[in-house]
Amino acid sequence: MLKLNSDIEGQIIRYDSMCKIIKKHGYVLCGNWEYDRGKFDCVLWSSEGETIYVRLPFRVVKGMLDKRDAHLKFGTPYVIKHVVHLGLENDSEGLMTVAGFAQFQKPLDPDGKINDHDQWREIARNSIDPIIEDMTPFAIA
Repeated sequence: MLKLNSDIEGQIIRYDSMCKIIKKHGYVLCGNWEYDRGKFDCVLWSSEGETIYVRLPFRVVKGMLDKRDAHLKFGTPYVIKHVVHLGLENDSEGLMTVAGFAQFQKPLDPDGKINDHDQWREIARNSIDPIIEDMTPFAIA
């Protein structure tokens, strides 16, 4: 995992405003969110079972995440690499695990080694900066 220095850290915005912004920039709400916290993810690179993401973690400082008017406060963004198994698994899922069809398959390495730290930090910052720019009119003091 590579932590990033970014001006998004500490920013507060309404959930409904942020949803429009992240969609525009190719981010999605990470599936394992809670009512009081979550992460927005964007795939930076993917090949042969390896995926590098930039993650924007946040906590809910007003309301609950399933409400449009919830207020999100961003933490320190980071880059993470997941390595998944693309073959068959020996479990009851059978055909669903063939060639990656099992979308909930656990990564072989959820925090894989990332080479070229400076390169990935730069790519991630270039992904985050336009979001910060779009957030500015909606920021909550």
